[in-house]
Amino acid sequence: MFRDKVLMITGGTGSFGNAVLKRFLNTDIREIRIFSRDEKKQDDMRKHYKNDKIKFYIGDIRDLQSIKSAISGVDFIFQAAALKQVPSCEFFPMEAVKTNVIGTDNVLTAAIESGVKKVICLSTDKAAYPINAMGISKAMMERVFVAKSKTVDPERTLICGTRYGNVMASRGSVIPLFIDQIKSGQSLTVTDPNMTRFLMSLEEAVELVIFAFENSKAGDIMVQKSPASTIGDLAQALKELFKADNDIQVIGTRHGEKTSETLLTREEHLVAEDLGNYFRVPADTRDLNYDKYFIKGSQKLTNAQEYTSDNTERLNMEKVKEKLLTLEYVRNELKGWDL
Repeated sequence: MFRDKVLMITGGTGSFGNAVLKRFLNTDIREIRIFSRDEKKQDDMRKHYKNDKIKFYIGDIRDLQSIKSAISGVDFIFQAAALKQVPSCEFFPMEAVKTNVIGTDNVLTAAIESGVKKVICLSTDKAAYPINAMGISKAMMERVFVAKSKTVDPERTLICGTRYGNVMASRGSVIPLFIDQIKSGQSLTVTDPNMTRFLMSLEEAVELVIFAFENSKAGDIMVQKSPASTIGDLAQALKELFKADNDIQVIGTRHGEKTSETLLTREEHLVAEDLGNYFRVPADTRDLNYDKYFIKGSQKLTNAQEYTSDNTERLNMEKVKEKLLTLEYVRNELKGWDL
């Protein structure tokens, strides 16, 4: 479906954008447009890949006109631009709103006007039962794209989304932190060893997006079933892989953190379609008839259960190590390390 097509990745200089490039550069896709506001990272990518299929556009999804200037001729969009760091969004919540909510709306507005065939918006497990500004802004982003999907003919522009858990070794995540601490001889700072997190590689995140492109209907949220690990086991697994004897220092749960993450709320789990390795959460098609919200209920909903990092498949220590070794980043860090 990508043959001779033009794909635009907003926020394309990030971890996800680079993973998409690796996945698509050697295919018969015609052009990949990297849209972001960071000229330094764009220049680094330009020098690294040296590929004429990649076109770079400086812009900001907060600026509707800058998107419109880059979108002509685009067939598909991966909307990956976002503020993702929980602490920074806590201190600057309106910045999270401007990028994650208003910025996404701008991308969708420009896509609809330009006749882009499909747009997929990337979300996070922190959007389900959100307790921090980043999660709340992503939850609003989901509501924006679901609502927007109802305003356009899906035969012209289909809008859908994905939601996934922690992407292992992505920028700002805990695995690079632990490895840096191991190599510098510091204690590994663990918030709560019993805290659980979904584990997903960047390659799996890309495959989820592709699966969504091939199978989603308008307004769908696609979720990949993912195993989980405790943070304590993750730290210990890295220690064993690196044959390190660093202490583990428990520092306590940070502001805005949950002890477990949720990929499907109980409301979503009730209506989700099980597609094997994935869940498809269809858009809520109710209209604005208040009786449907205040009078009509569902006994099924009372008994439904959310899908969390506590009740998904739990990886034991050996499985965590196997999962870590699938990561190119971890393998590269192990090379040359004096074991």
